[in-house]
Amino acid sequence: MALKGKTNNKKFKKKDHSLRQSFGYAFEGFGYALSTVRNLKIHLLFTVLVILAGMFFGITTIEYIICLLCIALVISLELVNTAIEEAVDIASPEINPIAKRSKDVAASAVLFAAIMSAVIGAIIFVPKLLMLFRG
Repeated sequence: MALKGKTNNKKFKKKDHSLRQSFGYAFEGFGYALSTVRNLKIHLLFTVLVILAGMFFGITTIEYIICLLCIALVISLELVNTAIEEAVDIASPEINPIAKRSKDVAASAVLFAAIMSAVIGAIIFVPKLLMLFRG
């Protein structure tokens, strides 16, 4: 069932929320994702490792900015992927090939960003690792 235009159903009416409430909802959503999405925990582990490696190797400000943008992209896409999966599960609780494709495409966006972020990380950190091992 598609919702078009405004609806008289009260549960679909947009409510005005304070800025504090809006932030609260965002943190609640992040907490839910953190407690239920294994891959988000993996991304956060890599976030910590990248930040620690950046401090150890003394990467430049620009390199930090690039790393943080990659981290933000991957984690943001993981959160959007989770939202899409939840919405698809509500809209199509039965097995449906179109619903599966929607979920697969959303997951592939996260995978692509993660792979490209790993490549960027390798470009930044591999030369520093080689210098460390060479002496």
